[in-house]
Amino acid sequence: MQFLTALPVYNEAAHVDGVLDEVLQYSRHVVVVDDGSSDGTARALELRNDIDVITHEENLGYGAALGSAFEYAIEAGYDVLVTIDCDGQHEPRLIPELIDQISGAGGEVFDLVSGSRYLQSFDGDSVPPEDRRQINAAITSIINGRLGLQLTDAFCGFKAYRVPALRSLNITEFGYAMPLQLWVQAAASDWRIVEFPVPLVYLEEERSFGGSLDDARRRMAYYQQVLDRELSSAMLQCASCDEVEQL
Repeated sequence: MQFLTALPVYNEAAHVDGVLDEVLQYSRHVVVVDDGSSDGTARALELRNDIDVITHEENLGYGAALGSAFEYAIEAGYDVLVTIDCDGQHEPRLIPELIDQISGAGGEVFDLVSGSRYLQSFDGDSVPPEDRRQINAAITSIINGRLGLQLTDAFCGFKAYRVPALRSLNITEFGYAMPLQLWVQAAASDWRIVEFPVPLVYLEEERSFGGSLDDARRRMAYYQQVLDRELSSAMLQCASCDEVEQL
């Protein structure tokens, strides 16, 4: 089984080399999607010869970076894609465990193994910013109720995907709400989904979402708008609404 690890990156000069050095201990094939970084990230990536790099000339958004990683994995013919953030909040040592989980080492094959920071507690877990925890919990509850899922963390970026399943996605949401579009489309395509416990680590609690999204109420409204739009789209595209009546 050939697997690829992808890291979406935007202005991560302070973390990128250290994170990549650690990721490469567990993954032979690594691609970084530089989403229009304006600090020293691009230069740091240029100096490496052990990774592949996709460059967005302009900052398009977190969802756009993941969409480029999906396309790369499909076109290159990988079996599994692991995504991991580059801000030091995820632990690369867990990559082999995600690969084992999605490949059926536990007796069941999955299309998506999604990291969860709330599935279980770990020693040394961070205390998340209250607004982020509340919004995550609220959106996760809505997704579970509308899609019939049993998630505990709708927004964790540490995931493993079965690459053939990625062909069923149509990612058009380029911002931070992209995971909501993903959950709706994955449920509509009957993906086999399981969560995987990962430590809860916040290294930069004041990290910006950009512009108005730093306001918790506006961010929540944005997430709800994207989720409602995607649910409506799923209903319209379904040939038989009985198949997605739960949406």
